[in-house]
Amino acid sequence: MSILRPFKAADMFKFNNINLDIWTETYGIGFYLSYLSRWPDLCCVQEAPSGRMMGYVLGKAEGTGAEWHGHVTAITVAPEYRRLSLARKMMSLLEMVSEELYKGYFVDLYVRCANVIAIDMYEQLGYSVYRRVREYYGSLGVGKGGKDEEDAFDMRKPLPRDVNRRSVRPNGRDIIVSRHDVS
Repeated sequence: MSILRPFKAADMFKFNNINLDIWTETYGIGFYLSYLSRWPDLCCVQEAPSGRMMGYVLGKAEGTGAEWHGHVTAITVAPEYRRLSLARKMMSLLEMVSEELYKGYFVDLYVRCANVIAIDMYEQLGYSVYRRVREYYGSLGVGKGGKDEEDAFDMRKPLPRDVNRRSVRPNGRDIIVSRHDVS
């Protein structure tokens, strides 16, 4: 049992059990606060009855014209709460808000190409690879030569407003772009 509720600033004092994970990107306080102030309806947490945080999602709305969309900046679930469909529930909420409130054409996210478990989950949720972004996760000071230059998949799921399904490509894994080509 869990509660899906809005992400509050005070939650940043309680999410270490979630952020101390190899796949989770961690940001500075100002980053989280900017999301909570600009897109509070696209940021939520899963909370256990005890009050312990189980997971969270941070999202935003961005783009122009037919590229207007919801974006998943971060989604993560604490290791001890995985395999309970918590990420699916948070993704569903973000997709619904992106569609109904922001009138987006699609929802997108970036995921490390090596994170096959997450990629499989996103594909089960209806996302597909739109393109591969070379060295998206770059220059973070780890990995070979002091750099982490790992590629990411830009994955997208069309929303009903994308009637022509322009946000979907059948050969997205074959489309390779530089991280400098994505905004």
